[in-house]
Amino acid sequence: MGPAKFFNEGMWIIPLIMMLICFFLFKSGMFKNNGFKGNWNSSPPDDNQSKKEENPLDILKKRYAKGEITKEEFENMKKDLQS
Repeated sequence: MGPAKFFNEGMWIIPLIMMLICFFLFKSGMFKNNGFKGNWNSSPPDDNQSKKEENPLDILKKRYAKGEITKEEFENMKKDLQS
């Protein structure tokens, strides 16, 4: 099969279709590190990182707001943390 037969029989369409598929996969994000999610310049948020940034007083305030501890327990624990 020579080059003339390749082009005359319409086989030229296969490389064109493959290039179009690669283009659309690239534009849709298939070749990014995180698949189809997110933006090119950002990474997905890490839930564990935000929990690590909480200080003990914030945790204590949340427990008091949820009703897990009483006001007296909150005040005592707050004094312990501030000393």
